[in-house]
Amino acid sequence: MGTSKRVLVTGLSTYWGGRLAQALEQDPEIEVIIGVDSENPTRELERTEFVRVGTQHALLRRIVQAAEIDTVVDTRLVVDSTATSSRAAHENNVIGTMNILAACSGPGCSVRKLVFKSSAHFYGTAQDDPAFFAEQMGRPHPPGTQIERDIVEAEAAVNEYAEQNPETAVTVLRCTNVLGPDVKTTHTTLFSLPAVPMILGFDPRYQFVHEDDVVGALAHSLRTDLPGVYNVAADGVLAFSEVVGLLGKPYLPVLPPWGTGLAAALLKPVGLDLPPEVLSQLRFGRGLDNRKLKATGFQYRYTSRETVIKLAEHLRLAPILRGANEPFTYERDVEDFLRWSPHVRGSVPRGERPPPREPAQAAPPREPEPPREPEPTREAEPQPVAVEPVPVPVEEPVPSGPPVEHYDDLEAEEVISLLGSLEAADLEALLDYEREKEARAAILTAIEAVLSRRAMGSRP
Repeated sequence: MGTSKRVLVTGLSTYWGGRLAQALEQDPEIEVIIGVDSENPTRELERTEFVRVGTQHALLRRIVQAAEIDTVVDTRLVVDSTATSSRAAHENNVIGTMNILAACSGPGCSVRKLVFKSSAHFYGTAQDDPAFFAEQMGRPHPPGTQIERDIVEAEAAVNEYAEQNPETAVTVLRCTNVLGPDVKTTHTTLFSLPAVPMILGFDPRYQFVHEDDVVGALAHSLRTDLPGVYNVAADGVLAFSEVVGLLGKPYLPVLPPWGTGLAAALLKPVGLDLPPEVLSQLRFGRGLDNRKLKATGFQYRYTSRETVIKLAEHLRLAPILRGANEPFTYERDVEDFLRWSPHVRGSVPRGERPPPREPAQAAPPREPEPPREPEPTREAEPQPVAVEPVPVPVEEPVPSGPPVEHYDDLEAEEVISLLGSLEAADLEALLDYEREKEARAAILTAIEAVLSRRAMGSRP
């Protein structure tokens, strides 16, 4: 199969569906990107075609056949039991998955690769778990929660599809706990509290993966054939107390070892709703063996420790950036105008392509000019001696660098943390420099926010 060319992304309105579509848009080898969902996209996309449709297999099959889709990536799996009701989660996780698999089946189907984003909740958590779960291991215990049962059933359906369609490369990615500045999970909410609660007497081992590495793993599975199951987890395991220490926060063992669920319910008023899957991890933890995916050539950008440190930096900068970024709102009419209007630069009307250039034609040969009669000879007149002017050296302007030393080596979070110490003139210079260089949106927005606040503060 090799590299995918025509990709269908299910769950485009979810965080992972939108992030993956954005990443695929940067790959020139991807010819077609189609996203389907029953809700509007939540991220700005340029060349991804959005079709509002749920998981009805008949409609999805028509889209797959019409667009000649060769790869389907299913990103819809709900892994947090507090995100929706048990019934809605089951409809999405199990029934929805079976409908998508049905849409990718049948005679003459063009799909040759299917990627299913799953979760490490497949393994569960228990006191007698192995130090690291490898992909070939099954669950040591029956599923203890509805979400775990849904994930096990969904993977069973995907495995049955793979057996019935051996010509299709089926990849299952089991992702561990994800952290990052944009993704919203129970753990990011937990770590955002002023003090992080723990279960008295337990300090479980924790393993994380950065949100960028999850997107990278999904994209990696489209560039090569990866049949089978792969764990997605960064290198390194941390004790929960180490995680809280890296975040620079105190931890409070306020949750009792007995009646933990009832005690956790008392945290709901502060915005923390801990699902049973997370409470089980806070007691026993979990580790995944990540060597199989790395053996395919995939490289993680962050370790578990670095992932936590990145989150800590984001949490420190969050008050500065709060309200600076305007959320994206999808409007069908606006999207159609930006993509297809002939008045928008770079847009191409639907169904049209730029006309091919006419081949350059050679100029017609010139007719020979008639011979000229020789002019009468004249005596050579003395020519004035030309004196060449001496060039005056002009000093070339020395390009001005950024007002921050080693600026080009700093990460976006590091730059933003320095903005409060810069004068207005330096901020303006830094704004111009960043616009000419990388034009990172987070930095530009943060600089403009700081300048705006200072301007408002200087008004009488």
